[in-house]
Amino acid sequence: MEKKSKLYIETYGCQMNFSDSEIVASVLEKDDFALVDEAGQADLILLNTCSIRDKAEQRIWKRLEHLHALKKKNSALKIGIIGCMAERLKEELLSGKNAVDLIAGPDAYRDLPQLVREMESGQKAANVLLSLEETYDDIQPVRYHSNGISAFVSIMRGCENFCTYCVVPFTRGKERSRSAQTIIRECTELQQKGFKEVTLLGQNVNSYRQSDENGNEIGFAQLLQKVADAAPGMRIRFTTSHPKDLPDELLHVIANNKNICKAIHLAMQSGSSVVLERMNRKYSREFYLERIVSARRIIPDVAVSTDIIAGFCGETEEDHKETLSAMREAAFEYAFMFKYSKRPGTIAAKKFDDDVSDEVKTRRLEEIIATQQELSMQSNRRDVGKTFEVLVEGVSKKSKTQLFGRNSQNKVVVFENNGFNAGDFVEVKIKDCTSATLIGELVSFYCQ
Repeated sequence: MEKKSKLYIETYGCQMNFSDSEIVASVLEKDDFALVDEAGQADLILLNTCSIRDKAEQRIWKRLEHLHALKKKNSALKIGIIGCMAERLKEELLSGKNAVDLIAGPDAYRDLPQLVREMESGQKAANVLLSLEETYDDIQPVRYHSNGISAFVSIMRGCENFCTYCVVPFTRGKERSRSAQTIIRECTELQQKGFKEVTLLGQNVNSYRQSDENGNEIGFAQLLQKVADAAPGMRIRFTTSHPKDLPDELLHVIANNKNICKAIHLAMQSGSSVVLERMNRKYSREFYLERIVSARRIIPDVAVSTDIIAGFCGETEEDHKETLSAMREAAFEYAFMFKYSKRPGTIAAKKFDDDVSDEVKTRRLEEIIATQQELSMQSNRRDVGKTFEVLVEGVSKKSKTQLFGRNSQNKVVVFENNGFNAGDFVEVKIKDCTSATLIGELVSFYCQ
């Protein structure tokens, strides 16, 4: 038999990128590539990249320096950049001392076999064309990132919100949704293979729109209900939601289905209506907080997480204080928090001055982090004495005598290791906590 070429994929950034890497693996495995676990074993190394912040891109440039040193030892090695950075920085990536052999944007993965052949003939190979239709809905992902318990299922691609700070609409193109039938089929197949949890992915899952076989429109609430009905033995999560598209109908679907996890990630970004308008977020502080009130009323045990940007263009000290007060009012369970990073090509880069100093951004971010740690601790303390169903994920990194898993609210729970396996469901009573973790004792267990 002819020896297969060896492929190594390194993934950076969001869950969508990890899902995309599984699609890339599927496409290239059919073209006679075999996945390997280490870069040093590979004939082709692909870096699936993120452009959301400058720090993310700087990591890739540093990684390319290291890989080119590896290439000097192995002249046959080829290096490719795929994903958002490929879309944004085509010319820079194809030239200079750290030039790569191949680039492919997020909508060009079907074309990878042809790009590989062009590259192997000695040419630079590139395709960064965005598509109005591509959803990869007929490609069965190779779940090499998966632990065999949890899996990602992409339901839509692209974004049309055009938040002024964000590169995603320019690197991933317009919104387009997969057919509900292919999504449901993929989820039921995962359940049949023994997976216990699935996360539905999209830049904004709430704006999912498709038509069924009878021509009836299906929105995200209807899709979520269909998936819950089709895969009753699996937990169902989703990310990410936009606050402007979180209707009560969707909240009731979450509340009424036991297998839909009681966790919502709802990016606030700022607690100041003035800053939100400058960000083009399409909602006010008051609207956002009203959605949180509705979520907690309809789903009493819901956990809400968020994203927050410190130091966006023109942000005043009063704006920052409004963010801190909104955090307390929303009582987030946890948050992803960042300093504003100016991204070339975005509306903010063209329209606004990045006029908040790095020193001030850092101080504001530290205050945001401290506030969230306080809120996370308060939330976790409220859980002490409660009993949760926990999906076991594995042995705790801190102690082999403990297992860890997550509850429906996506909180990490650790408890004694009584020999359970990843994928088991256990009932755990919470007896203590930190700001990041619930600490419990086993009540009962069962397998699904």
